[in-house]
Amino acid sequence: MGTQSNPEVDVAQKQAAATVPSPLPLWLGGIAFTFLIALLGYGLSLVPVFDRVGPLACAIFIAVAYRQIFGYPEALRPGIQFSAKQLLRLAIILYGLKLNVDVIFAQGLGLLLYDVGVILFSILATLLIAKALKADFKLSLLLGIGTGVCGAAAIAAVSPIVRAKDDETAISVGIIALVGTIFAVMYTILMPFLPVSPVDYGIWSGMTLHELAHVALAAAPAGEDALAMALLAKLGRVLLLVPLCLVLVYLMKRKGSADGDAKISFPYFLLGFLGMSLFGSYVLGTYIPVSESFLTSTATATTFILAMAMVGLGLNINLRDLRKASRPLIAMSITSVLLSFVSLLLI
Repeated sequence: MGTQSNPEVDVAQKQAAATVPSPLPLWLGGIAFTFLIALLGYGLSLVPVFDRVGPLACAIFIAVAYRQIFGYPEALRPGIQFSAKQLLRLAIILYGLKLNVDVIFAQGLGLLLYDVGVILFSILATLLIAKALKADFKLSLLLGIGTGVCGAAAIAAVSPIVRAKDDETAISVGIIALVGTIFAVMYTILMPFLPVSPVDYGIWSGMTLHELAHVALAAAPAGEDALAMALLAKLGRVLLLVPLCLVLVYLMKRKGSADGDAKISFPYFLLGFLGMSLFGSYVLGTYIPVSESFLTSTATATTFILAMAMVGLGLNINLRDLRKASRPLIAMSITSVLLSFVSLLLI
């Protein structure tokens, strides 16, 4: 005999099912949540003082504050995690449009050699100082890479390769943004007193400062030629992000083999980054006419998407965990000072 259904139980089950939110609205809600905080971050970055920090750091600060006051919005986790991971990779891919490969190979090959030295020095010095301070290795590695390459974008690109946790990635990005801003402001203060030409000052800024925004902030007061050389030196470091990631993949796989765990996935989004760099360098503007406003809008959209990803990462930060970041911060700050001083002597 078939089992008869209980009408009261069926009604209760239907009511319970109706009260359970559908995954799609929660997913979209999580993305919308990161969009809203990123928008607030952009608004905050327009306020004096905060405009020196930039929208990425402002978005992270708001996300961290929200987490401490209201807790993590668990119901929206799927969409927030989508922003923190998938949108992060999309932003890295679009970031490739900022890299003009043709300009680097035509004018900046000499600077590229210096950039290799800057990256090696930044990573090795940060790790050595961190070891002496008994600092957290992974945070120190992320900060060393962010210092040597291109700040938040570099940290975001290597985090999945070195298996960094979301809170480690977000903390590193926040530190890079803060320290880089301080250094950029200090550069502009020191500029009139430095025994170098404006062009050499621009090269120095591009070789040593953390983010593209920091380089532009510091070099712009020295004139257009200084700014152009600064960005050229900085873009060389951005280009080296790809081979650096490949080296890290190899090292992590080798380490995994020694530990009995070699499951390191290749960061395929880097191919998208490189592809967009080539597309922007040789196709866009040459075979596909585009206006300057289009390029500006694309750059703004890329930064905004990256800000949404930073929100997703920032929501994972518990301020009680920041104690482990103090020593990596000291190691990275010492490295940044040494990098600035040594590079100035070599110019």
